[in-house]
Amino acid sequence: MSDTGFARIRHSFDAQAMMKTLGATLEEIDQGHAVIHAPILPAARQQQGFGHAGLTFSIGDSAAGYAALTRMPPENEVVTAEIKINLLAPARGDYLRATGRVIKPGRRLVVVSSEVHAITGPEEVLIAVLQGTMVPVPI
Repeated sequence: MSDTGFARIRHSFDAQAMMKTLGATLEEIDQGHAVIHAPILPAARQQQGFGHAGLTFSIGDSAAGYAALTRMPPENEVVTAEIKINLLAPARGDYLRATGRVIKPGRRLVVVSSEVHAITGPEEVLIAVLQGTMVPVPI
């Protein structure tokens, strides 16, 4: 991915107040691929002490969206048209890692997926999978 494309995606991520609120960071960007990390902060926990599904969904959706954005021309952004999540295990660990990827790019629709893992030291547990559709929109 070019430096210009990387900078565009970094700027877009940095403008997301929600990601700042969650303490999320954009860790990797490549063609059709993006990785976001987020700590499981006390404010993002549910009543049993696990990370809330909203945290899992938010970073999974964003990772998939940024993966799609790597495939877009500079005059386009993307928005989520629909996305489904399967929660597989509780979000417990030091932090969550969402890895988004493009399944099928297109001019009108981009099919994406994301996996979210809970990380504790060297241990990784797959806690959610997401699949959805992003729509390119002009800036």
